[in-house]
Amino acid sequence: MADVVQYRLERMVNELEDLERRGLFSRREIAEIVKKRRKFEYRLKRPSPLKQDFLAYIEYEKQLDSLRVLRKKATSRELKKKGNKKLKKSVSDFAGISRILDIYRLATMRFKGDIGLWFQYLEFCRQKRNGRMKKVLADVIRFHPKVPGVWIYAAAWEFDHNLNVMGARALMQSGLRECPTSEDLWVEYLRMELTYLNKLKARKIALGEVETTVKPEDKQWREENKELFMSLNQEINNNNMSKSENGESEKKQDVLLEQGLNILQTVYNGAVEALPSCFGLRKRLYEILEAIDIRQAESVREDMLTDMKRDFSSQPDYWDWLARLEINGIISKKEMGYEDRFCELRNAIQVYEEAIKISPSATLFNLYTKFLMAFIAPKTEDSHISGIVINSGHTSNLISLLLKVYKKAETTGCMTEDLAYQYISLHLQMGRLDEAKNLAEMLCKGEPSHAVSLWVLRVSIEMKCATLKSSSPSKDDLHSIFELMRSVLTKVSVSDTASLWLMALKFYANHQQYLDKLVELSLISLIKYGGSENGFSLSFTIVNLVLQKEGFKGAREMYKRFLALPRPGLALYKKCIELEMNLASLGEKDCLANARKLYESALTTYDQDTSLWRDYYSMEIKVGTSETASAVYWRARKTLKDTAELITFTYS
Repeated sequence: MADVVQYRLERMVNELEDLERRGLFSRREIAEIVKKRRKFEYRLKRPSPLKQDFLAYIEYEKQLDSLRVLRKKATSRELKKKGNKKLKKSVSDFAGISRILDIYRLATMRFKGDIGLWFQYLEFCRQKRNGRMKKVLADVIRFHPKVPGVWIYAAAWEFDHNLNVMGARALMQSGLRECPTSEDLWVEYLRMELTYLNKLKARKIALGEVETTVKPEDKQWREENKELFMSLNQEINNNNMSKSENGESEKKQDVLLEQGLNILQTVYNGAVEALPSCFGLRKRLYEILEAIDIRQAESVREDMLTDMKRDFSSQPDYWDWLARLEINGIISKKEMGYEDRFCELRNAIQVYEEAIKISPSATLFNLYTKFLMAFIAPKTEDSHISGIVINSGHTSNLISLLLKVYKKAETTGCMTEDLAYQYISLHLQMGRLDEAKNLAEMLCKGEPSHAVSLWVLRVSIEMKCATLKSSSPSKDDLHSIFELMRSVLTKVSVSDTASLWLMALKFYANHQQYLDKLVELSLISLIKYGGSENGFSLSFTIVNLVLQKEGFKGAREMYKRFLALPRPGLALYKKCIELEMNLASLGEKDCLANARKLYESALTTYDQDTSLWRDYYSMEIKVGTSETASAVYWRARKTLKDTAELITFTYS
């Protein structure tokens, strides 16, 4: 190992001498460079070098080369001021890049399966343009022929850098043979072919072979032709050309338009054959068709839409996309009037209605209602139709339609918990409290465990109705709401009904009879479902409520009841310890002893919890003695299996 490292360092002598001779680095800095490189070389030569070793070496060499470039520029400026010639290129100008490439080569040979590392290597070769790109691309294709991104990257380099259209096309076609199910490959292949077609048209316009209203000498025109999709159907209007020249030019433009159509149809047919059930690919190809102009474009669009309807009529995403396609006019033309907007919106609604007749589903109804809500309440997060406003009359029509959609979802058996929640919430937003109450009662028919949020909403509506009748609810209301809560709280775990428990404790805080019943109900639920280790702690919430109402004696009696349950939860222990410590800071007696008892009780169950031991140790350091703190530390050392955490005890 040492001989190999020494050999590699000796090969750097010419470079280092050149750096010193030019005055870019001092002898002391060069010694430091040698020291760092020796360290990195030894890392790479060990039996199992890590990827991070290679990357750290590469990063160091990149920074070193950047520093060399900066110092060379500064030296060149100084020489220029003195009237001397610029510094000529020498071995040190190439050695750094060559070394980085060599490290990348070693790294990729060591970690052949790391595609991210290969792409870093490719990007570095592309930026430095050192001539090794073709070999690296061949290697990455050899090791990763099933990665579509590799073929796309290679074809893009051939097309953009080498201007080799035939080579790029061959790479794309080879990639499609290796990865026929890749959406990105099909889409990028079509884009590449259309880009080439646009460049051909730009060239013919520049040569005067195709008519155009824009002069070839115009610089702005040349910039515009760099875009990906240039119109392939520009109007021809040049009165200076003879009729024969016009006819010939039209024929040449017809050839270009025909080529665009043939390319699209060929790629589309191949993609559909390879991925017959991929709606995402069809959608992307259609969007490309929308962005260009080719011969018989409208006919091709109709054929594509017909094929998609035949193949994807059972998929809700297809109908949602098709409906949103109808409102593209509203998005692209912000100055449209209200009536025109609503007319296009009506077309989208008709698409959803047709979808409901053909293939009703809960997902489809959910997409339909979200679409309507985006127009009713424009503040909803829908980037596709954000900023589109319709008048209040049309909004009321949409609200009526939305209510009908919810009703239709209910009658067709597609009503889910989310849809029911939205349905009831819509009535609440409209101020129809009684209707929302009746609707919630009707929709809450199943088991509470299957629709917790819906039952919670129903209970909150019942509470709101009871408080609206009078400032203090009647006995009948209190009883009926409690029975409704009982039906939910006894059948659903505490963690899933946290919001309902908080709501119940707040509602019955001033009604001791029902509060006692809630405490008994909580004990039963905790025995049945267990306490929470983290997050919401029902038991401590009740303890805290009792503390506010009855003082610390009542709170202490209450948490003792909860701690008597099997596995009350670590969160309760910590909260009770915190309560005792707060009381101890206020001068209450026996609080420190109670805190110690709580720690001991908690450690009988959670003896491997490091944070519990650490908190116990910290408490003894603050309010106990050195003997008690040392005793806790040594007990933790004997009990904990992972003793590495003990190091932090003395520094916490």
